Amino acid sequence: MLYSAPSFSPPDSDRMKLIASLTSPYARKVRIVLAEKKIDCQLVEALPWAAINPVVEFNPLGKVPVLVLDDGTNLFDSRVIVEYLDTVSPVGRLIPEPSRQRIAIKRWEALADGICDAAAAIVLELKRPVPQQSSDWVDRQRDKVVRGVQELAQELDDKPWCNGEAYSLADIATGCALGYLDFRQPELDWRSGHAVLARLADKLAKRPAFAETIPPSP
Repeated sequence: MLYSAPSFSPPDSDRMKLIASLTSPYARKVRIVLAEKKIDCQLVEALPWAAINPVVEFNPLGKVPVLVLDDGTNLFDSRVIVEYLDTVSPVGRLIPEPSRQRIAIKRWEALADGICDAAAAIVLELKRPVPQQSSDWVDRQRDKVVRGVQELAQELDDKPWCNGEAYSLADIATGCALGYLDFRQPELDWRSGHAVLARLADKLAKRPAFAETIPPSP
């Protein structure tokens, strides 16, 4: 299905809203957390790479996602946003309270987001005019992705969920990273040799929050 970017419409002033791109893995992470926590939130689509970036009004860095609270406060960086969302609803806590478990979850998230960072860097580099592209830069980022996926698989091992017995933000972040590789870097074929990650991805795909946030076809 072809996807046409919507024109940016200013968010309502009386609701919490998420300014996001439907193809961003970081925005998808936030959208999944919103769904899992059953938090009502207006979705405002925006393209931060547009010639005139509408996001800068809400985030000086011009990046998505941005969560605009009902009091007008703007939260940006997906890691900040999901941590906030986990505190506003008692439904299905995704980040455990004990400090050691909390750090373990945030480590998973950092690794998964780092894989997305490297994959996104490849996408942006390959959008540059061919004479300006650096194959060394692409190779360096691809190496990060490969090593990151190997680390995810090693850490998951035979556990049912990333953090052990309970579904958490670690699984959401990991699922979004793997989904982004499927979307932007299918040639990497991360499933090959990583059956434990493939099993986790298949399990996550059955959750409505994941199924409803799959990026639109290019």
